[in-house]
Amino acid sequence: MGWSSIIFTLVGVVIGLILGFYFTKRKFEKELKENPPINEKMIRAMFLQMGRKPSEAQIRQIMKSVNQSR
Repeated sequence: MGWSSIIFTLVGVVIGLILGFYFTKRKFEKELKENPPINEKMIRAMFLQMGRKPSEAQIRQIMKSVNQSR
């Protein structure tokens, strides 16, 4: 009862960690595909909602800052 139960428990934990990592990674990738991070079109829409017409330089600057913060 001693060592074999410890070994089976450790093997079960390792398999659970591997499966958990795999399925979590797949779920995360699926979410990113369905809901992509902010893009230039979204930035333009935000500016227009605020009543401003953004220039290309402003959009590029915001995209650059967003990409740097990742």
